[in-house]
Amino acid sequence: MWALKCYKCECCGSDFVSCKALKYHFRQKHFGKAPCEKCGQEVLRENLQDHSKSVYDRSAMERHKLNWENLEERNIKHMATEISKTCRMCSRHFGTVFSRKNHEIQEHHFTANKRAQMSIGFSPQNMLECKSPQELQRFADENIRPAPGALRAACVAEVGALLQLLRACFPVPASRVIQGGSYVKGTDTQGRSEIDVVLLSDVFANVNHCKKQLREGLDALRENLKQTSRGNRILMGKRASLSLRFNFLCAEGLHSHSFEIMACCDVLGPAPSTDLRLHLYRQLYLCHDSEMAQLWALALLPYQVDFVKASVMRVKELIRLMVHWFRTSFANSTEENKFRRLPSSYTVELLTIHIWELAGKPLLFSLVQGMRAVLKLLVRYAEIDVVWHRHYHPKFPIFVKVNQKHTRPFILDPANPTVNVCDTCNAWDEVALVARHSLLKPLFSRVRAEPPWLFTNNWFRTLPERVGSLGQLETTAMGQGRTSAFSLHNCALF
Repeated sequence: MWALKCYKCECCGSDFVSCKALKYHFRQKHFGKAPCEKCGQEVLRENLQDHSKSVYDRSAMERHKLNWENLEERNIKHMATEISKTCRMCSRHFGTVFSRKNHEIQEHHFTANKRAQMSIGFSPQNMLECKSPQELQRFADENIRPAPGALRAACVAEVGALLQLLRACFPVPASRVIQGGSYVKGTDTQGRSEIDVVLLSDVFANVNHCKKQLREGLDALRENLKQTSRGNRILMGKRASLSLRFNFLCAEGLHSHSFEIMACCDVLGPAPSTDLRLHLYRQLYLCHDSEMAQLWALALLPYQVDFVKASVMRVKELIRLMVHWFRTSFANSTEENKFRRLPSSYTVELLTIHIWELAGKPLLFSLVQGMRAVLKLLVRYAEIDVVWHRHYHPKFPIFVKVNQKHTRPFILDPANPTVNVCDTCNAWDEVALVARHSLLKPLFSRVRAEPPWLFTNNWFRTLPERVGSLGQLETTAMGQGRTSAFSLHNCALF
């Protein structure tokens, strides 16, 4: 195929098929304008000072509204980490993803070529080199699925014994213990699993009291664990403000589990009423302290676990494949882009479940078809908009306010209507780029959608006209109605 020269706009990162098209775009979109540092919007330079003042006035008005007691009248942003708006190179935070991208291009020269070099990193003998569904299944059985039989039984016994040890070593009595993580959900992989443990104690009067006492309690737990007979198999991690993290060597040293231990008061109890859960949602919505919000949200861990565990076994196999894809297809972060954050494993789980639901929740399906569907959706990340209503009504005021303000990609936590789990990633353009390259690998060569995955056939026809962050050119040549060769080539790929 003929090589196609790319003309990139330095202001917004969009790509064009000709220099003439780029000049036309610049005159229409950027000429005489400058980005506002507060909101990221481009405005005329002569109006920039007045615009900045208006933004300041609006933000002051919003701060004033925070003092209102009536929940229905308070119109603030939902509580989320919002890592998506931070720079990958210097962690500077911006008001919009657009202004963040402009900063990365202008300050760090984060061009399309540089993004490709820093994001694509397929490991040797990657599963994408498999040439058939049968070969992929063998690869998954040998390298991804946890070992069954006696080894798994020994692992369960080891983890159970350690949980009892944690409860005994915690300096205050725990009334109840809740668990999460890939090990509990059934989505863990060979040699790597996460176990989240929350120790609930009646000693803590409230969440605020817990926050004040938590660090001292976790330090005591750390020292107590070191003195036990299993202390030589526990490798402690870096100190965290709200949790104790360590790796536990299990099953005669063949693999380890990654533990994260947290503690809090029992906010909901074992059988909470609907009103009590709604009260918790309001507390999360009104909370402006990220650490306090994290402690409040611990009570929702069982609902998050149950949501994933309710999926059929085949979906969990697909989740393992996608988690493995994330671990083996991306280049490692360097000192230059050390603030890059890829989607969390929980985000991957929810995204995979959403794809399965779009396919009609089949009990059995081809893993190749499922992976292909998830990757195609990742290419179209700007269109991801997923909401579940199993734990809150669509007319619930907090959900309505959050939904009105959401930006894409958007996957609302099914157990927490205040958190967009996609906000934990600031490299969605890299995810889309690696997904696009993955679809060219032998595993998906000449693969076409089969029932129940036929809905993916129409996705390329509705691609946005311009996705500059993916290095994709416009599908029309500046209003002249000419479709670019690059776009036609991409359509053939999918």
